[in-house]
Amino acid sequence: MATTNFVDYVKIFCRSGAGGAGSTHLHRDKFTAKGGPDGGDGGRGGHIFLEGNSNYWTLIHLKYRRHVFAGDGESGSGARSSGAVGEDVVIEVPLGTVARDAETNEIICEITSNGHRELIVSGGRGGLGNWNFRSATNQTPRYAQPGEPRVERTVILELKVLADVGLVGFPNAGKSTLLSVVTAAKPEIADYPFTTLVPNLGIVQYRDNRSFVMADIPGIIEGAHTGKGLGTRFLRHIERNAVLLFMIPVDSKNIRAEYDILLNELKQYNPELLDKKRLLAVTKSDSADEELISEIAQDLPDIPHVFISSVTGQGIVELKDMLWQSFTTIQRYPD
Repeated sequence: MATTNFVDYVKIFCRSGAGGAGSTHLHRDKFTAKGGPDGGDGGRGGHIFLEGNSNYWTLIHLKYRRHVFAGDGESGSGARSSGAVGEDVVIEVPLGTVARDAETNEIICEITSNGHRELIVSGGRGGLGNWNFRSATNQTPRYAQPGEPRVERTVILELKVLADVGLVGFPNAGKSTLLSVVTAAKPEIADYPFTTLVPNLGIVQYRDNRSFVMADIPGIIEGAHTGKGLGTRFLRHIERNAVLLFMIPVDSKNIRAEYDILLNELKQYNPELLDKKRLLAVTKSDSADEELISEIAQDLPDIPHVFISSVTGQGIVELKDMLWQSFTTIQRYPD
Protein backbone atom coordinates (compact mmCIF):
# COMPACT_ATOMS: atom_id res chain seq x y z
CA MET A 1 0.00 0.00 0.00
CA ALA A 2 1.50 3.26 -1.08
CA THR A 3 1.70 6.03 1.47
CA THR A 4 -0.61 8.30 -0.52
CA ASN A 5 -3.18 5.53 -0.92
CA PHE A 6 -3.50 4.47 2.71
CA VAL A 7 -6.39 6.20 4.47
CA ASP A 8 -7.49 4.87 7.85
CA TYR A 9 -9.69 7.75 9.10
CA VAL A 10 -12.63 9.49 7.45
CA LYS A 11 -15.57 11.54 8.71
CA ILE A 12 -18.85 11.25 6.82
CA PHE A 13 -22.08 13.19 7.15
CA CYS A 14 -24.98 10.73 6.82
CA ARG A 15 -28.63 11.56 6.27
CA SER A 16 -31.27 8.87 6.08
CA GLY A 17 -34.47 9.17 4.07
CA ALA A 18 -37.70 10.69 5.39
CA GLY A 19 -40.74 8.47 5.71
CA GLY A 20 -43.54 9.04 3.24
CA ALA A 21 -46.85 10.48 4.42
CA GLY A 22 -49.91 8.31 4.83
CA SER A 23 -52.78 8.92 2.44
CA THR A 24 -56.20 10.40 3.37
CA HIS A 25 -57.84 8.97 0.27
CA LEU A 26 -61.56 7.99 0.32
CA HIS A 27 -62.78 5.27 -1.95
CA ARG A 28 -64.63 6.55 -5.02
CA ASP A 29 -65.68 4.83 -8.22
CA LYS A 30 -68.65 4.98 -10.61
CA PHE A 31 -70.65 2.71 -8.31
CA THR A 32 -69.58 4.29 -5.03
CA ALA A 33 -70.17 7.96 -4.37
CA LYS A 34 -69.11 8.01 -0.73
CA GLY A 35 -66.89 5.06 0.04
CA GLY A 36 -64.85 4.54 3.17
CA PRO A 37 -61.22 5.33 3.79
CA ASP A 38 -58.67 3.44 1.72
CA GLY A 39 -55.55 5.55 2.10
CA GLY A 40 -52.35 3.52 2.11
CA ASP A 41 -49.29 3.90 4.33
CA GLY A 42 -46.24 5.94 3.44
CA GLY A 43 -43.03 4.15 2.53
CA ARG A 44 -40.10 3.88 4.92
CA GLY A 45 -37.19 6.24 4.36
CA GLY A 46 -33.92 4.75 3.20
CA HIS A 47 -31.47 3.31 5.73
CA ILE A 48 -27.68 3.71 5.65
CA PHE A 49 -25.61 0.58 6.26
CA LEU A 50 -21.97 -0.34 6.63
CA GLU A 51 -20.88 -3.60 5.01
CA GLY A 52 -17.55 -5.42 5.19
CA ASN A 53 -15.75 -6.04 1.91
CA SER A 54 -12.56 -8.10 2.05
CA ASN A 55 -11.40 -6.60 -1.26
CA TYR A 56 -10.80 -3.24 0.43
CA TRP A 57 -7.65 -2.60 2.47
CA THR A 58 -8.09 1.11 3.10
CA LEU A 59 -10.77 3.82 3.35
CA ILE A 60 -9.39 5.80 0.42
CA HIS A 61 -12.55 5.22 -1.65
CA LEU A 62 -14.43 7.26 0.98
CA LYS A 63 -11.87 10.05 1.30
CA TYR A 64 -13.84 12.44 -0.91
CA ARG A 65 -17.29 11.00 -0.28
CA ARG A 66 -18.10 13.24 2.67
CA HIS A 67 -21.91 13.23 2.32
CA VAL A 68 -24.15 10.15 2.09
CA PHE A 69 -27.89 10.64 1.54
CA ALA A 70 -30.48 7.87 1.45
CA GLY A 71 -33.72 8.15 -0.53
CA ASP A 72 -37.04 9.39 0.86
CA GLY A 73 -40.04 7.11 1.13
CA GLU A 74 -42.98 7.88 -1.12
CA SER A 75 -46.44 8.82 0.10
CA GLY A 76 -49.25 6.29 0.26
CA SER A 77 -52.15 6.40 -2.18
CA GLY A 78 -55.67 5.09 -2.67
CA ALA A 79 -56.75 1.47 -2.73
CA ARG A 80 -54.60 0.96 0.35
CA SER A 81 -51.47 1.20 -1.76
CA SER A 82 -48.35 1.77 0.30
CA GLY A 83 -45.70 4.19 -0.89
CA ALA A 84 -42.39 2.86 -2.20
CA VAL A 85 -39.56 2.42 0.31
CA GLY A 86 -36.75 4.95 0.02
CA GLU A 87 -33.51 3.75 -1.51
CA ASP A 88 -31.05 2.35 1.04
CA VAL A 89 -27.35 3.17 0.88
CA VAL A 90 -24.68 0.58 1.62
CA ILE A 91 -21.19 1.88 2.40
CA GLU A 92 -18.57 -0.79 1.79
CA VAL A 93 -15.60 -0.71 4.14
CA PRO A 94 -12.52 -2.88 4.77
CA LEU A 95 -12.57 -5.46 7.52
CA GLY A 96 -11.51 -4.00 10.84
CA THR A 97 -13.45 -0.74 10.43
CA VAL A 98 -14.92 0.85 13.55
CA ALA A 99 -17.76 3.38 13.26
CA ARG A 100 -18.15 6.06 15.93
CA ASP A 101 -20.65 8.83 16.49
CA ALA A 102 -18.71 12.06 15.92
CA GLU A 103 -20.60 13.96 18.64
CA THR A 104 -20.65 11.38 21.46
CA ASN A 105 -17.63 9.28 20.40
CA GLU A 106 -19.81 6.25 21.08
CA ILE A 107 -18.95 3.13 19.10
CA ILE A 108 -21.80 2.37 16.70
CA CYS A 109 -20.46 -0.91 15.31
CA GLU A 110 -17.37 -2.82 14.25
CA ILE A 111 -17.07 -4.59 10.90
CA THR A 112 -14.89 -7.69 11.15
CA SER A 113 -16.07 -10.14 8.48
CA ASN A 114 -16.81 -10.12 4.78
CA GLY A 115 -20.48 -9.35 4.09
CA HIS A 116 -21.09 -8.28 7.69
CA ARG A 117 -23.70 -5.52 7.50
CA GLU A 118 -24.66 -3.05 10.23
CA LEU A 119 -27.30 -0.32 10.28
CA ILE A 120 -25.76 3.02 11.23
CA VAL A 121 -28.59 5.48 10.42
CA SER A 122 -32.25 4.47 10.35
CA GLY A 123 -34.68 5.86 7.81
CA GLY A 124 -37.87 7.55 9.02
CA ARG A 125 -40.94 5.34 9.31
CA GLY A 126 -43.75 5.92 6.88
CA GLY A 127 -46.98 7.43 8.18
CA LEU A 128 -50.14 5.36 8.50
CA GLY A 129 -52.91 5.99 5.99
CA ASN A 130 -56.44 6.88 7.07
CA TRP A 131 -57.57 3.28 6.52
CA ASN A 132 -55.80 2.41 9.80
CA PHE A 133 -57.86 4.92 11.79
CA ARG A 134 -61.37 3.78 10.87
CA SER A 135 -63.59 2.77 13.78
CA ALA A 136 -67.23 2.22 14.64
CA THR A 137 -67.57 5.82 15.72
CA ASN A 138 -65.39 7.35 13.02
CA GLN A 139 -66.04 5.51 9.81
CA THR A 140 -64.59 8.19 7.54
CA PRO A 141 -61.38 9.53 9.08
CA ARG A 142 -59.99 12.33 6.98
CA TYR A 143 -56.55 12.39 8.50
CA ALA A 144 -53.38 10.32 8.26
CA GLN A 145 -49.96 10.31 9.81
CA PRO A 146 -47.05 12.23 8.31
CA GLY A 147 -43.86 10.31 7.78
CA GLU A 148 -41.03 10.52 10.28
CA PRO A 149 -38.31 13.03 9.40
CA ARG A 150 -34.83 12.28 8.15
CA VAL A 151 -32.10 11.42 10.66
CA GLU A 152 -28.77 13.19 10.39
CA ARG A 153 -25.59 11.81 11.92
CA THR A 154 -21.90 12.46 11.45
CA VAL A 155 -19.99 9.20 11.57
CA ILE A 156 -16.26 8.68 12.03
CA LEU A 157 -14.82 5.58 10.36
CA GLU A 158 -11.52 4.29 11.71
CA LEU A 159 -9.66 1.35 10.24
CA LYS A 160 -7.84 -1.04 12.54
CA VAL A 161 -5.71 -3.35 10.44
CA LEU A 162 -6.65 -7.03 10.76
CA ALA A 163 -3.54 -9.20 10.90
CA ASP A 164 -2.32 -12.33 12.64
CA VAL A 165 1.04 -10.82 13.60
CA GLY A 166 1.73 -7.19 14.43
CA LEU A 167 5.34 -6.00 14.40
CA VAL A 168 6.04 -3.76 17.40
CA GLY A 169 9.24 -1.80 17.83
CA PHE A 170 11.00 1.51 17.83
CA PRO A 171 11.66 3.28 14.52
CA ASN A 172 14.39 1.68 12.44
CA ALA A 173 14.22 -1.65 14.30
CA GLY A 174 14.11 -3.67 11.07
CA LYS A 175 10.35 -4.30 10.91
CA SER A 176 9.93 -3.29 7.27
CA THR A 177 13.01 -5.27 6.25
CA LEU A 178 11.63 -8.42 7.88
CA LEU A 179 8.27 -7.92 6.18
CA SER A 180 9.95 -7.56 2.79
CA VAL A 181 11.94 -10.78 3.36
CA VAL A 182 9.15 -13.08 4.56
CA THR A 183 6.33 -11.72 2.36
CA ALA A 184 5.83 -10.26 -1.10
CA ALA A 185 5.15 -6.81 0.39
CA LYS A 186 7.40 -3.98 -0.77
CA PRO A 187 7.46 -1.42 2.06
CA GLU A 188 9.73 1.60 1.86
CA ILE A 189 13.03 0.81 3.57
CA ALA A 190 15.70 3.33 4.52
CA ASP A 191 18.29 3.85 7.23
CA TYR A 192 16.49 6.59 9.10
CA PRO A 193 13.68 6.66 11.71
CA PHE A 194 10.01 6.86 10.71
CA THR A 195 10.60 5.51 7.21
CA THR A 196 7.32 3.64 7.62
CA LEU A 197 4.44 6.11 7.88
CA VAL A 198 1.55 3.72 7.19
CA PRO A 199 0.85 0.11 8.17
CA ASN A 200 2.00 -2.42 5.58
CA LEU A 201 0.47 -5.87 5.23
CA GLY A 202 2.00 -9.03 3.81
CA ILE A 203 1.10 -12.72 3.64
CA VAL A 204 3.72 -15.08 5.04
CA GLN A 205 3.81 -18.47 3.32
CA TYR A 206 4.27 -21.36 5.75
CA ARG A 207 4.56 -25.12 5.41
CA ASP A 208 1.85 -27.26 3.77
CA ASN A 209 0.39 -24.29 1.86
CA ARG A 210 -0.57 -22.56 5.09
CA SER A 211 -0.12 -18.83 5.54
CA PHE A 212 -0.70 -15.95 7.92
CA VAL A 213 -0.89 -12.16 7.69
CA MET A 214 1.84 -9.93 9.09
CA ALA A 215 1.45 -6.18 9.67
CA ASP A 216 4.32 -3.71 9.89
CA ILE A 217 3.10 -0.98 12.24
CA PRO A 218 4.88 2.42 12.15
CA GLY A 219 7.48 2.75 14.89
CA ILE A 220 6.52 3.54 18.46
CA ILE A 221 8.42 6.03 20.62
CA GLU A 222 8.25 6.68 24.34
CA GLY A 223 5.16 8.79 25.03
CA ALA A 224 3.29 7.51 21.96
CA HIS A 225 0.15 6.82 24.02
CA THR A 226 -0.15 10.58 24.67
CA GLY A 227 0.09 11.37 20.97
CA LYS A 228 3.84 11.93 20.82
CA GLY A 229 5.51 11.08 17.50
CA LEU A 230 3.05 9.18 15.33
CA GLY A 231 1.12 8.76 18.56
CA THR A 232 -2.15 6.93 18.90
CA ARG A 233 -2.85 7.23 15.19
CA PHE A 234 -1.28 3.83 14.57
CA LEU A 235 -1.35 2.24 18.02
CA ARG A 236 -4.98 1.29 17.33
CA HIS A 237 -3.86 -1.03 14.53
CA ILE A 238 -2.16 -3.25 17.09
CA GLU A 239 -5.50 -3.94 18.79
CA ARG A 240 -6.56 -6.29 15.96
CA ASN A 241 -3.43 -8.43 15.88
CA ALA A 242 -3.57 -11.92 17.38
CA VAL A 243 0.15 -12.03 18.21
CA LEU A 244 2.55 -9.16 18.91
CA LEU A 245 6.13 -9.64 17.72
CA PHE A 246 8.42 -7.20 19.51
CA MET A 247 11.50 -6.34 17.44
CA ILE A 248 14.61 -4.85 19.05
CA PRO A 249 18.06 -4.59 17.39
CA VAL A 250 20.91 -6.61 18.88
CA ASP A 251 23.04 -3.46 19.21
CA SER A 252 20.54 -1.73 21.52
CA LYS A 253 22.02 -0.46 24.78
CA ASN A 254 19.50 -2.40 26.86
CA ILE A 255 17.08 -4.76 25.15
CA ARG A 256 15.06 -5.45 28.30
CA ALA A 257 14.66 -1.72 29.00
CA GLU A 258 13.48 -1.05 25.43
CA TYR A 259 11.03 -3.93 25.68
CA ASP A 260 9.64 -2.52 28.93
CA ILE A 261 9.18 0.91 27.32
CA LEU A 262 7.31 -0.60 24.37
CA LEU A 263 5.17 -2.71 26.67
CA ASN A 264 4.34 0.30 28.83
CA GLU A 265 3.22 2.30 25.80
CA LEU A 266 0.81 -0.49 24.86
CA LYS A 267 -0.42 -0.73 28.45
CA GLN A 268 -1.04 3.00 28.71
CA TYR A 269 -2.90 3.01 25.41
CA ASN A 270 -5.02 -0.09 26.09
CA PRO A 271 -4.32 -2.47 29.01
CA GLU A 272 -6.10 -5.28 27.15
CA LEU A 273 -3.17 -5.42 24.72
CA LEU A 274 -1.14 -7.09 27.48
CA ASP A 275 -3.40 -10.14 27.17
CA LYS A 276 -2.14 -10.84 23.66
CA LYS A 277 0.54 -13.42 22.95
CA ARG A 278 3.97 -11.72 22.90
CA LEU A 279 7.16 -12.86 21.18
CA LEU A 280 10.57 -11.20 20.84
CA ALA A 281 12.81 -11.08 17.77
CA VAL A 282 16.30 -9.67 18.32
CA THR A 283 17.11 -8.21 14.92
CA LYS A 284 20.33 -7.46 13.02
CA SER A 285 21.96 -10.41 14.77
CA ASP A 286 24.41 -10.94 11.91
CA SER A 287 26.47 -8.14 13.46
CA ALA A 288 27.01 -10.09 16.71
CA ASP A 289 29.12 -13.19 17.32
CA GLU A 290 27.93 -16.28 19.18
CA GLU A 291 29.58 -15.22 22.43
CA LEU A 292 27.80 -11.86 22.45
CA ILE A 293 24.47 -13.47 21.50
CA SER A 294 24.86 -15.95 24.35
CA GLU A 295 25.58 -13.11 26.77
CA ILE A 296 22.59 -11.05 25.58
CA ALA A 297 20.27 -14.07 25.84
CA GLN A 298 20.90 -14.21 29.59
CA ASP A 299 19.10 -10.90 30.19
CA LEU A 300 16.13 -11.03 27.83
CA PRO A 301 12.45 -10.64 28.86
CA ASP A 302 10.73 -13.83 29.93
CA ILE A 303 8.92 -14.46 26.64
CA PRO A 304 9.78 -16.71 23.67
CA HIS A 305 12.61 -15.14 21.69
CA VAL A 306 14.74 -15.70 18.63
CA PHE A 307 17.81 -13.98 17.17
CA ILE A 308 17.28 -13.11 13.50
CA SER A 309 18.90 -11.36 10.59
CA SER A 310 16.74 -10.37 7.66
CA VAL A 311 19.90 -9.83 5.59
CA THR A 312 21.47 -13.30 6.04
CA GLY A 313 18.27 -15.23 6.80
CA GLN A 314 19.49 -16.23 10.25
CA GLY A 315 16.63 -17.44 12.46
CA ILE A 316 13.88 -16.68 9.90
CA VAL A 317 12.66 -20.28 9.65
CA GLU A 318 12.74 -20.60 13.42
CA LEU A 319 10.78 -17.37 13.71
CA LYS A 320 8.05 -18.65 11.38
CA ASP A 321 7.79 -21.86 13.39
CA MET A 322 7.56 -19.91 16.62
CA LEU A 323 4.83 -17.65 15.23
CA TRP A 324 2.80 -20.55 13.88
CA GLN A 325 3.09 -22.40 17.18
CA SER A 326 1.75 -19.31 18.95
CA PHE A 327 -1.35 -19.37 16.71
CA THR A 328 -2.13 -23.00 17.53
CA THR A 329 -1.60 -22.23 21.23
CA ILE A 330 -4.31 -19.57 21.19
CA GLN A 331 -6.47 -21.79 18.95
CA ARG A 332 -6.61 -19.27 16.14
CA TYR A 333 -5.80 -21.98 13.63
CA PRO A 334 -6.61 -25.71 13.70
CA ASP A 335 -3.71 -28.10 14.27
